[in-house]
Amino acid sequence: MTTLLIVDAANVVGSVPDGWWRDREEAARRLRDALVPYAGAGLAERPGPLDIVLVVEGSARGVEPVPGVRVDPAPGSGDDRIVALVAEAGAPCVVVTADRELRRRVAALGAETVGPRAVYGGR
Repeated sequence: MTTLLIVDAANVVGSVPDGWWRDREEAARRLRDALVPYAGAGLAERPGPLDIVLVVEGSARGVEPVPGVRVDPAPGSGDDRIVALVAEAGAPCVVVTADRELRRRVAALGAETVGPRAVYGGR
């Protein structure tokens, strides 16, 4: 069964002080593009393929999907959308975020969590 990798775009982008605040949409695009290789290769402890969903909110809602990475524009809170995706998933889930409260919420639903460095900024 393919693992669903759900990425909290706002949290992951915010973990790297690279000027993301000047253009949040472009920062989310850079993250999306950085995620593409993981779709086939997987993560260190999760071999590929992975089904990757990048959850965006606010001004990053205009980011389009690319092959290997679906983009889910949260209608409200990105955290709430991530929790809903985990609850709806029919597959094992890994959520990428450093947000402690979000980690707690998704762990209660059976998802694993990893920090932003697993996919962005720490390579």
